[in-house]
Amino acid sequence: MGGGSSIQLIRLFGIRIGASYSWFFVLFLLIWLLSGYFADVTGDSTRGFIYAVSAAVLFFVSLTMHELGHALVARREGIAVVGIDLWFFGGVAKMSRDTNSPGEEFRVAAAGPAVTLLIVALCVGILAVLDSPKVAGEALTFGIEPGASGIEALVGYLGAVNAFLLAFNLIPAFPLDGGRLARALVWRITGDRNKATRAAGYAGQGLAYLMIGLGLAMAFVWEDAFGGIWLAVLGWFLATAARSAVVSTAFTEKIDGITVADIMDREPVTIPTDVPALRAQDEWFLRYRWDWFPVIDAAGTFRGLLRSERVNGAVEAGQPMLPVGDLLDEDAATWRVNHEEPLESLLSRPELRQLGALMAVDGDGRLRGVVTVQQVQRALTAALPGRA
Repeated sequence: MGGGSSIQLIRLFGIRIGASYSWFFVLFLLIWLLSGYFADVTGDSTRGFIYAVSAAVLFFVSLTMHELGHALVARREGIAVVGIDLWFFGGVAKMSRDTNSPGEEFRVAAAGPAVTLLIVALCVGILAVLDSPKVAGEALTFGIEPGASGIEALVGYLGAVNAFLLAFNLIPAFPLDGGRLARALVWRITGDRNKATRAAGYAGQGLAYLMIGLGLAMAFVWEDAFGGIWLAVLGWFLATAARSAVVSTAFTEKIDGITVADIMDREPVTIPTDVPALRAQDEWFLRYRWDWFPVIDAAGTFRGLLRSERVNGAVEAGQPMLPVGDLLDEDAATWRVNHEEPLESLLSRPELRQLGALMAVDGDGRLRGVVTVQQVQRALTAALPGRA
């Protein structure tokens, strides 16, 4: 949900952290709102501004840590993480595919709230050391009395806002983490991911419409225009995401059960690893006029891609007898997909779009076929409403 194009801020654990242009607006708006609050607490406008900047930055750091929790667990589950984007309403971890099991869904969904809970616990611990047990509650309502320590106010604000976000995020309504946890539970009970997604999606739509109604009441009845409009817009985004999830289940049900093996080319043209570069150039690249070929060893194991420029370079460099096994892409795993994976898993594979095809292998790494973009498109077109 959300995100769009973004500007890279940093890379953590090999994961790109970016921010959309809307994030900068929220950052400066938050600094402006917090400046007056911290100035009142500390009794000094300059110190108040410094604390406001610190609070805003730490708030977004905590959001990033939340999304990193999702991303790192997803990566451990074998899901590639494209990156994390901060935007108007928070952050989103962009993953290459959806989860494949209720347990996987639960672990990935729970990781973010677990990180947020640790942040809240850390803030409470710091306040306990500072002997300031009331500060967190006071910070939640901006009720800290003037003269309090700026550190107390800063830690109290950070703990309170994360506690609020944790509670809100655990509401069992998609696309919130609580909705994903609920989806995992229903999925486990029913064994049907689509049914679980619909249940969580309908709950998400209900929550979103409630937020929109409350936001409009805040804006026009209670005269809180800023807060009301913000809540209504957030509700609209949530409703859109939840509705999209519900609609998508109708489509995924049609392609449910279709695997890579069902649509792949089972007799792809391959090159053995011991073929010399000159022979590969003559008998494969000049004959078929393709840019690449999959290379297999004597056991049929996929070893990597052989590209025309690597072969041409070896021949031109005076190494025509160099085996093609020495000219392969370094990372063969990038271009592989298990032939038993569902068709749906291919939809978010950027490598498929980049290369135009993926090598379908079995559990032992043996090449079973090649699945192309065109084959995926034909299968998806056949599943569209109104198609046979």
